[in-house]
Amino acid sequence: MAGFQAAQIMLSRSMLFFKTHKDLLFGLGMLALFLIGLGMIIAFTGWQETWASITKLGWGQLGILLALSLGNYALRALRWHLFANALALKTSLSRNAIIYLAGFALTITPGRVGELVRLRWIKRETGVGILQSSPMMLGDRAADLAGVAVLLLVAALLALGGAGGVYWVAGLALLLAILATSPKFLTRLITLAWKTLGRGARLFASLRRAVRQMALFATPKVVLPVLLLSALGWLFEGYAFYLLLGWLGVAMGFWMAVGIFLFSMLGGGATGLPGGLGGAEAVMVGLLSLQGVPLDAALAATIIIRITTLWFAILIGIIVFPLAERKGA
Repeated sequence: MAGFQAAQIMLSRSMLFFKTHKDLLFGLGMLALFLIGLGMIIAFTGWQETWASITKLGWGQLGILLALSLGNYALRALRWHLFANALALKTSLSRNAIIYLAGFALTITPGRVGELVRLRWIKRETGVGILQSSPMMLGDRAADLAGVAVLLLVAALLALGGAGGVYWVAGLALLLAILATSPKFLTRLITLAWKTLGRGARLFASLRRAVRQMALFATPKVVLPVLLLSALGWLFEGYAFYLLLGWLGVAMGFWMAVGIFLFSMLGGGATGLPGGLGGAEAVMVGLLSLQGVPLDAALAATIIIRITTLWFAILIGIIVFPLAERKGA
């Protein structure tokens, strides 16, 4: 009997390993498609001009862009630690940072579901079930939405003038963030789903218990620092985009650049594609072109900022991934 149980455990771990590494291979495949797609766009629009724009960037400037992205990731890891503390999880700041950063390795999965591996690591470290720690993932996504929405509203007021329904988009993002962290709304949604299906009472009861823990996040002690960290982190990347445009010879105001960057991120996320691939790039190039930015500079800026944000995060995740797979002390 003991031998059978041991075999079950080994099989379970093997399946988790296979699934996780399959997600990594999927991410590499998406990178290949991303590069092929960009190559085709550049080839059809004049690769010489785009490449000339890209080569305007020096190594020092590239380092600044990466440092700003790293600052964003550090703030988001700290935000994850705040969520863990709110749930009274006994994990250190360093361990939470490793778990959070390693999750970036699986960002390029449909709906970013691969990042749920963080909850598996939390369970192994603390013994807390995945459903019980799932509010951390909801809180993390909602915090990103809220941070982007607040900054986009500021950009709309100061630079965009509400063009293209920016106020509505930002307002909708903020509303979604609020609903995603509302225990009452989520409980009603789960109850409605249970009544519709008429089965799985135990599962839905567990889900209701899990979402009620969102109330632990709905206090000023958690909400205020989380929102500040989110907004500051995204502002780092918006500032990186502003600097990049200037280095490429594009004269654009700070809040206009930040607004275009954030609107593009929301646009990419709305497509539901892994990492917003394709959608974010198309929106960014389109908005830059509407501002009179030459196509070669718009393409160069889009390529560089996506490499120094999205793909840099994935690289960090892949590097840190083995540390997360090892159980902390």
